[in-house]
Amino acid sequence: MAKAECTPKWNTLALRNRKTCPTPEKSFQTTFTPVSKDKNSQTAGHLAGGDTQSSNGPSGQFLARESIESPSKVLLMLVAGLSFSTRLYMITEPPHVCWDETHFGKMGSYYINRTFFFDVHPPLGKMLIGLAGYMSGYDGTFPFIKPGDKYENQNYWGMRGFCATLGSFLPIFAYLIVLELSNSCTAAIIAATLLIFDTGCITISQYILLDPILMFFIMAAVLSMVKFNQQRYRSFSASWWLWLVLTGINLAGALGVKFVGLFVIILVGLNTIWDLWRLLGDMSLSLVDIAKHFLARAFALILLPLILYVTIFAVHFVVLNKSGPGDGFFSSAFQSRLIGNNLHNASMPEYLAFGSTVTIKNLRIAGGYLHSHWHLYPEGVGARQQQVTAYLHKDYNNLWVVHRQQDNNSQSGNPDLVRHGDIVRLEHKETTRNLHSHLHEAPLTKKHFQVTGYGINGTGDANDLWQVEVCGGRKGDPVKVLRSKVRFLHRATGCVLYSSGKTLPKWGWEQIEVTCSPYLKETPSSQWNIEDHINPKLPNISLSVLKPNFLEILLESHIVMFRGNSGLKPKDNEMNSKPWHWPINYQGLRFSGVNATEYRVYLLGNPVVWWINLASLGLYLTMVAVASIATQRGFSLGQQRIEHSLVLVRGGGLLMLGWLLHYAPFFTMGRILYFHHYFPAMLFSSMLTGLTLDILFRSADLLLHPPYSYWFQRAGQLLLLFSILYSFYLFHPLSYGMTGPLAHEPGSAMADLKWMDSWEF
Repeated sequence: MAKAECTPKWNTLALRNRKTCPTPEKSFQTTFTPVSKDKNSQTAGHLAGGDTQSSNGPSGQFLARESIESPSKVLLMLVAGLSFSTRLYMITEPPHVCWDETHFGKMGSYYINRTFFFDVHPPLGKMLIGLAGYMSGYDGTFPFIKPGDKYENQNYWGMRGFCATLGSFLPIFAYLIVLELSNSCTAAIIAATLLIFDTGCITISQYILLDPILMFFIMAAVLSMVKFNQQRYRSFSASWWLWLVLTGINLAGALGVKFVGLFVIILVGLNTIWDLWRLLGDMSLSLVDIAKHFLARAFALILLPLILYVTIFAVHFVVLNKSGPGDGFFSSAFQSRLIGNNLHNASMPEYLAFGSTVTIKNLRIAGGYLHSHWHLYPEGVGARQQQVTAYLHKDYNNLWVVHRQQDNNSQSGNPDLVRHGDIVRLEHKETTRNLHSHLHEAPLTKKHFQVTGYGINGTGDANDLWQVEVCGGRKGDPVKVLRSKVRFLHRATGCVLYSSGKTLPKWGWEQIEVTCSPYLKETPSSQWNIEDHINPKLPNISLSVLKPNFLEILLESHIVMFRGNSGLKPKDNEMNSKPWHWPINYQGLRFSGVNATEYRVYLLGNPVVWWINLASLGLYLTMVAVASIATQRGFSLGQQRIEHSLVLVRGGGLLMLGWLLHYAPFFTMGRILYFHHYFPAMLFSSMLTGLTLDILFRSADLLLHPPYSYWFQRAGQLLLLFSILYSFYLFHPLSYGMTGPLAHEPGSAMADLKWMDSWEF
């Protein structure tokens, strides 16, 4: 790999016999050292080491940038061309649904059709996918039922092309970030090359997924932050404000796609705290100037992202105004704002009465509707009686009929209202079995009692009786539909009907456990409201007064998303991976195809790239430790070694922190994890590798004398480039598609590439 370092220039007028290409040390002093007031540019660029404006102020910076501008632009164009060509190549293949396109393509369709749905992630990524589909002529009619479904004549290429375009910017951003941090074109091109020719980055960019959108905003935020750091010698200038505001915009974008965008917010926050701390130590700045710096950052990095993030949700709620499959996750009041929902502009009897047919919704967010079906609890799970669960979707099996304690006789005239303290029997409309509890333990919450469906056609026993309690009410108060919070107290055992929020196994259709809790403290899990209410003998009232305001639906949607995320637990026989698998490329992810006749795509990182990244993490720590020990022991390192140490500690430290923040938190997560969760961290790892290997090659003169050190440096770069390109040549079918026998089968063209038994291509 040819080294494209800054070309030395000689300024005979001002800096005779001195290179104008700044050393990395000076570059990083500019980045991290606080500057003085620069309103009049009198003291801008002053450094802790005593450098003056002429050497490292605006004019010095201009000369420095000029010295790398030409090779940098040429290399940037090369990076852009290779990146876009590798990502957009065969973008329409395979012409069927692949992996999570099932979810995110469907959600893009929901935006086009303005149909409300529920997802555990914030809406920006799906909104952009939907917009891309709409702009490219997709009409939102494809159902995205399951992987392998043929697209036929659908214009799916627009959504794939949009994701691939954003994914194509990742190597470009990596090049620019490393160039800023190291001032070395070689380090930048190594980082970009690792990403351009990584099969995993290509694959994850080519499909209708949130990952390329998320990584685009993460890398854009880091680039904006690094660019902003380089503008500090002219605070409050137009370019200073531009990069600061762009940082805030991209932070909002990252968080608006997935909540893991919080990790890059922490990275930028730590950088900002360090920046302000250094400014506080600059005695040439007044407290007023420091306050201005603080307020500017508070506006651009806190207030602006918050406004944009809330705006994303405002657009989300305006666009998705029609009832859809996500209604049941939300409260009755939330549903009343959705066109087509049975609660939208609806009218129904205001008070609950005996003989009414109702749905009963738990007040816990995502607590579900009281539900039953013909299936029984399996052997060994309490009494083998009919299952009673909570279900998050509208369903005929959510209907219950409210009966008196003693009889099931219809009445003439107006029926009696159900009041606080009344004893009722709830009969499941479809199966005619009564809501029942007894002293058997619940399936999952062992300290609670089991709830079942028992008896038939009104015949049961005393364990079918429940006392209605209106929370905050007094004896005789009627039960108001939608507005009353109601508890159902089991007469025989004294427990209270409860939705635990726990997901039942497959025998319970992965619905939510309903129990009878002996703990009588009032909580949303033990409170219910009557949602649907059918009783032709009672007059109806309008429910339009129930519509919530924006802040209420914003808060509720976040509670539902957080609980949905926490509920994503690994299921029996479901494929998932562990964080320690990821850096070693232990196991990939099948995107498409399972046999020899199908078009197979397999998400797996280029093993040479990933293992170089893994080795470079250890190499980086070793190099920093050696440099720190040498400095501490007073060894004379020389100017060049000092410059390398500064790049390693400051630029490399920032990238190492970014890698840790995007990787280490997954070890603490209880939710199900997949291989693709590592890719944001992999971006930082690749950039760190570029910086580390560049300094390693440039340090060859520690062991060898010129010209041998120069030859070693060039040989190392060429070997690295050849290894990356050749491994990409070998493994590129993983990204662009394979057919024929599987790797473990006789006659497979991929047999020799199955370097690890855990790979399943």
